[in-house]
Amino acid sequence: MLHKEIPFLRIGVPLCAGIISGLYFKPDTTILVIVVIAIVSGFAVSLFYNKSQFNLIFGYSLTISLFTTGLFLYTKEKDSISALTSEETIFACTLSDYPAEKENSYMLTVKLNRKITMDRAEQVKGSMIIYNRKDSSITSLVPGDLLLIKCKPVEIENKGNPYEFDYKFYMENQGIRYYAFTSRRDIIKHIVPGHRKLIHKALIIREKIISMYRERGITGERLALVAAITLGQKNMLDPEQKQNFIRAGVMHIMAVSGLHAIILSLFVFNLLYFLKRRFNIIRILITILILWSFAFVTGLTPSVLRATLMFTFLQAGTLMKREVNGINSILASAFVLILIRPSVIFDAGFLLSYSAVIYIISFYYDFYQKLQFNNWLTDKIWQSAVVTIIAQAGTLPLTIMLFNRFPTYFILTNVIIVPLSNLLIVTGCLVPLLFPVLFLSKILALFLNYLTGLTEMLTARAASLPWSNIENIGMTTIDCILLTGVIFLFCYWLLKKQSISIFYPLLFLLFFILTGTITEISSRTTNEIIVYNAPGSQVIGIKTGKILNIYSDTLAIRPEVLRHSATLGLKIRMNQLKDKFYCIRAGEKNILISNSVNKTILTDFRPDIIILTGLGPPIESNQLNYNSTEALIFTSGVFSGYISPDKKLLQGIDSVHLVRKAGAFIKRI
Repeated sequence: MLHKEIPFLRIGVPLCAGIISGLYFKPDTTILVIVVIAIVSGFAVSLFYNKSQFNLIFGYSLTISLFTTGLFLYTKEKDSISALTSEETIFACTLSDYPAEKENSYMLTVKLNRKITMDRAEQVKGSMIIYNRKDSSITSLVPGDLLLIKCKPVEIENKGNPYEFDYKFYMENQGIRYYAFTSRRDIIKHIVPGHRKLIHKALIIREKIISMYRERGITGERLALVAAITLGQKNMLDPEQKQNFIRAGVMHIMAVSGLHAIILSLFVFNLLYFLKRRFNIIRILITILILWSFAFVTGLTPSVLRATLMFTFLQAGTLMKREVNGINSILASAFVLILIRPSVIFDAGFLLSYSAVIYIISFYYDFYQKLQFNNWLTDKIWQSAVVTIIAQAGTLPLTIMLFNRFPTYFILTNVIIVPLSNLLIVTGCLVPLLFPVLFLSKILALFLNYLTGLTEMLTARAASLPWSNIENIGMTTIDCILLTGVIFLFCYWLLKKQSISIFYPLLFLLFFILTGTITEISSRTTNEIIVYNAPGSQVIGIKTGKILNIYSDTLAIRPEVLRHSATLGLKIRMNQLKDKFYCIRAGEKNILISNSVNKTILTDFRPDIIILTGLGPPIESNQLNYNSTEALIFTSGVFSGYISPDKKLLQGIDSVHLVRKAGAFIKRI
């Protein structure tokens, strides 16, 4: 039975369901007390049915208790972030990471400790991002430093564009709800602590290792690439480097994760081959110890902790001399991470990592057995191709939904670049280990420098190939979930035919097609006006069925528009705003796009919706004071300090919408 072979599947599903339910409602104390009493009663009653083959009461009680636990843990996590007022306040905080250099500022991520007022200090929880104006003194700050900062917290908000990435939700799951802007004088006090937390020590050691690479002659873009691939430090990367790896379909080698854990564990396993038989347990323990040491020096980031925990659980069965179900071990590691931080199930890295590993464990061997090669090199290439195909199948729906693209040459690039990255990772670990031995570390650094250059060159070539990416594709969340089910069940049916009927994958495929059809019909029969929140630009969209007419101050298509069109499969028609005003009839509505209000146009055209463009569109007294206008919208091109006109001038308008402050304007027409 599945629930006996993989008990953590039965435990994990209701726990995750409870966490997801926390997105939609927050139970009060009374409801929780009633549910707890019901659960305890259920477990008590189930004791009378212990001798039965199926104790349904125990099963239901366990499921409800896990669901409630998930809901409670997620609610508690959200409540752990303190609510702050948008007024100038002094905060005592701890620096969480090294300052990240931006174009005009340094970004500091700080953990809030206390809010200090005139007469008292109040404890606050959560973290905040601070953008400090560029100053050389900021570079001396290190993780764990205590800071006294005066700033005005601003709550993180989404732009409100259709199908955009939910940045606010993402940041809240990282424990961050606010950001602020500061200058040097706002950092009132800087204290170097006597003792730092383990996580801060790990980040400091990671920075020292990067300095070792630099001392051995690795600099510039190659140093940035070495730091990213071996240590997971991606702040040094140039945007073009990132884009090349994304387009080539090998961005995963920059996330210190399962790939790194496998490479290091295999390297150590082979190095300790002499302990293979009688002392195999010692061999496993040494490997686990080295992996956790690697996790420490890479800064104990979530991705490397996830990978190391996975490997530890996979080897736990061997240590206990018991047969291990790989999927159950992986889910056990996920269960631990979920208990520590429930919102991790919404993290893209978590979902992509576990999807890839679960697919590899489930289907790699069966797929590999489909073809047999006697030649060693051919067999190794086939193994690499199989891992790539299976991992890509597992992450395909998430990749399309999150990134709106698909790398077409992913098999070729992974077969060539991943083995190179294996050598790069191992060499990158040996350089700091042998750093005191100048002769050896210099030779290894030269080899590492060459490998990095070769990897970068091959990646850039792959990214520049014609049709290297299928771009501007997308799907909704429900489509992603259903497609994941379709791919998994079809893989299961194709590779393990005796285990599952064709009925189940076909059923999921039917649901997927049905959902897509409903979305398509809805899109074709819906007309909308969208004023996108694209800071610094005027971008207005009028959607009629599957056609999206864009009126913008530039012919370049903004990312906000591309994501919207990719998700719904819309055809974009660009129109550049050159004239002072445009009068458009769409559906039953008259729409005026103008950089100022003209009394003659208002009288003749009588617009239902007025969209004002420009930095600060002027509105003269009483020009809008009539009853036919439903909405007045100021585009995101309006400068940030623009103040909406007095309400007396807008008495005849149902609603006034300042896109830059209130988010994108969307209305059916």
